[in-house]
Amino acid sequence: MRSCLYTGWVAHERTRPAHNTFRYPVYYLGLDLDELDALEATLRWFSHNGANLVSLWDRDHGARDGSPLRPWIERLVARAGIDLTGGRVMLLTFPRVLGARFYPVSFWYCFGADDSPLAVLAEVHNTYRDRHNYLLHNCGRPFRWDSRPTATKAFYVSPFIQREDVTYEFAFTEPGDELAVTLRDIVAGQQMLVSALTLRAKELTDTALLRTVLRHGPISVVALLRIHWQAIRLALKRVPVHPHTPPPSEETSL
Repeated sequence: MRSCLYTGWVAHERTRPAHNTFRYPVYYLGLDLDELDALEATLRWFSHNGANLVSLWDRDHGARDGSPLRPWIERLVARAGIDLTGGRVMLLTFPRVLGARFYPVSFWYCFGADDSPLAVLAEVHNTYRDRHNYLLHNCGRPFRWDSRPTATKAFYVSPFIQREDVTYEFAFTEPGDELAVTLRDIVAGQQMLVSALTLRAKELTDTALLRTVLRHGPISVVALLRIHWQAIRLALKRVPVHPHTPPPSEETSL
């Protein structure tokens, strides 16, 4: 199977108006959407749309109405002229652990029938339970891993970064035995924040799942606690706070 368990680190470095850094261990599931039923049949500790130690629920992603994820992403990328017929899609996401769910960002890696990369969808959530998607692509042509796709920020994420005049600059590596994502926040033409995710793949087995959860805890709960702790640190450093704004009416930036 292509699906795997990814473990590694997430790190942030903010340079202004106050310096702030952190580095925390994390784990993700890298799930081939065509393997979900087979994974559920094979693994004791994983379920698809069912309660378990670790689970993936369709209603947490995509249309968020419980409908299957594969048709949703196919329809979405088709709006940008991308055909996923015969290709694979890998969803890199936090799992639910004992039912707890929170997804700061999930990535959908989309491939063509010849296994060439065609797009990456960044699905971003905030602590207000809002969501927005950024579709990064090359208009139907192969997506180059050495490219630096950009997107205009359209969605409120952190109270410590403004929504206006912000550009995201992404960098990806091909998902395999190792995986990396870098995101730079360019505010008013100058870099303010760098976020980096560095992961290494493990075989997705019951033993690996159980050991990872016991070692690191329910990742969604842990991530939410860490986000609030970093918010306290930034507040103590007197970083200005920007009020919450509702998400845009268009759910995806193409």
